[in-house]
Amino acid sequence: MSTRQSVVTFYYHLLSQPSRALKIFLDRNQIKYIPKEVQLAQGEHLQPEFEAINPFKKVPCISHNGFILTESVAILRYLCREFDVADHWYPKDSLLQARVDEFLEWQHIELRAPLAMYFRTKFLMPMITGKPPNQETVNKMYKMMIVGCDKVENIWLKDKPYLCGNSISIADILGACEIEQPRMAGYDPTEGRPKLNEWMNRIKTDLDPHYADAHSYLNAVIKKNAGKSSENVSKL
Repeated sequence: MSTRQSVVTFYYHLLSQPSRALKIFLDRNQIKYIPKEVQLAQGEHLQPEFEAINPFKKVPCISHNGFILTESVAILRYLCREFDVADHWYPKDSLLQARVDEFLEWQHIELRAPLAMYFRTKFLMPMITGKPPNQETVNKMYKMMIVGCDKVENIWLKDKPYLCGNSISIADILGACEIEQPRMAGYDPTEGRPKLNEWMNRIKTDLDPHYADAHSYLNAVIKKNAGKSSENVSKL
């Protein structure tokens, strides 16, 4: 653990899955931070001021003691090293840490990509453009999303309460926030997957009130759109 524990500047938006994960982790571990909400709808992430901070023009990112970091997985690992947090988040034991790393590397393509693209194709882009979603692409992302969610149910949660073992880790926070995302597009991954459902409830209990707070924006969107069909998404 480093002794350079000053305040973190946190750039985020709660529509972003990893932004929510980082906010939950920061709040849960009482890491002091200056919140800088980046207004994506207004294109703040595309402006030169933000590009100077993050040339990838995405959230989340952090600045800490003049050091800027732009990838959520790297940020979580960094925070676990720099701040006094419980070892279970990112264990120092090589084998236990390797299990967390295994999920963190797996989830990029197998889970995050299809869930995020399903949300983007079916909900986000129609909302932005006012045009109906491309059904062929929606169907393709749906099939990939189902495969990823089934792997969480049948492999990662097959015989343990958390994704990487018997204790909660940063993998669980990231994974849960990804699982939440397609709910805004009308699909709940926990339905028909009892282990996934139990795990999600366990994560919410472990991390509340911070989990609920970070997902207040997402839940408000879902509540607003309740009962509306996908054909009407473009009118929201």
